[in-house]
Amino acid sequence: MRLALFAAVAAFAAISPAMAQPEARFETSMGNFAVLLEPDKAPKTVANFVRYVKQGHYNGVVFYRVVPDFVIQAGSLGADDQWRKLNKPVAIETAGGLSNRRGTIAMARDEKPLSTQAEFFINLADSNAQGLDPKPADAPNTTGYAVFGRVTSGMEVVDAIAAAPIGGGIGPFPANYPKSKIVIKKVTIAEVAPPPEPVPAAAPAVPPEPTQAPQTPATGQPPQ
Repeated sequence: MRLALFAAVAAFAAISPAMAQPEARFETSMGNFAVLLEPDKAPKTVANFVRYVKQGHYNGVVFYRVVPDFVIQAGSLGADDQWRKLNKPVAIETAGGLSNRRGTIAMARDEKPLSTQAEFFINLADSNAQGLDPKPADAPNTTGYAVFGRVTSGMEVVDAIAAAPIGGGIGPFPANYPKSKIVIKKVTIAEVAPPPEPVPAAAPAVPPEPTQAPQTPATGQPPQ
C-alpha cells in the first residue's frame, strides 16, 4: 500500500505545474524571442512586468534606444510616438543575485530607488555587469539595475535589433533611435518548465594559458 501511494505521489509530481516558471514571449517586427522570468529571485519586479504585459501595455511599443554592445531598450513609447500611461513605481530589487550579463532583461529607472515602472532593457554584453550591478558595499536594493529574467530563445533576433541602423531622431535618445521603427507587436506570458541546471565542466588536466584581460564596460550611460 505504501509503495503504491509513493508511486502515485511521484507520478503526480512529475506532471505538476508547481515547478513551472513564467516565460515572456515577444513578437516583434524583426522576429520573436522568449525570456524566462525569475520570480524566485526578483518577485516584485516580475510581478510589476507581468502586470504591464497583462494590461497590454507593451503591445505596439517600439525599441527607442539601441546601443551596440550595451543595451536595447523599450517600454512605453508607442509606434505612434506617444508615451503610454504608467502604473505607480515599484522599489528597486537588486539583491536577488542576478547579474546584468549578456542576454538578461532588467528594468530601467531614474536616480531614485523607488522609480521602476515599465521601461526595460536587454543586456548585450557581459561587461555590463561591472557598471549596472549593485556594488558589494551598497545597502541591499538601493543601487544597480534589477535583472528579472534571461533570453532563452531568439537571441539572434535581439542581436539583429542591436545591429539596426540608428539615428532616427525620436524619443529621449534620438541618436540611438532606429532609423526604421522596430515594433513590439505583442508580449504574452506562458508557463513553462524551467530548463535543467547546467552541468559544471570538469577541471582541465593542464592549467590553460593566460587569456587577455577582460574588456571594460561598454560606453554608454545606464538606462533611464
